[in-house]
Amino acid sequence: MATLDRTDLRILAVLQSDGRITNADLAEKVSLSPSACLRRLQKLEADGVLTGYTAQVDPQAVGLGLQALVRVQLTKHESAAVERFVELVNGWPEVVSCYALTGDMDYLLHVYVADLQDFSRFLLDRLLNASGVADVNSSFVLRTVKRSSALPLTQLDH
Repeated sequence: MATLDRTDLRILAVLQSDGRITNADLAEKVSLSPSACLRRLQKLEADGVLTGYTAQVDPQAVGLGLQALVRVQLTKHESAAVERFVELVNGWPEVVSCYALTGDMDYLLHVYVADLQDFSRFLLDRLLNASGVADVNSSFVLRTVKRSSALPLTQLDH
């Protein structure tokens, strides 16, 4: 884990809310000179703390009107079966995130599709056809209450 001071945390917090901010504006917000700010930014990138910059896209605006959370249980848990499932999941563009879980299900998939018909196609043609899948349980998102990719950095500033 990288050692971060208050200034590093402030830089990260600003970038999480505005990834397109100029270095000059970022430096001003965190009370640094532009050159000092750029050096810190480059160090955060080199240390792997900052792993990239992305745009946030509204799913509805691009025709992805249905979200599902899909819990998956595998029939076998040996490494070859798990690796094959992980490989398949990484090739499915509908799956925006996948988490290995504790408990009665093995994985949680976050899926975006256009509508119920697309979800049915995903479920029947891809997920249930994947060898090693024993059980699937799906829940549809009715309303997004909070959507954020920002990490809670304030708790680290103590």
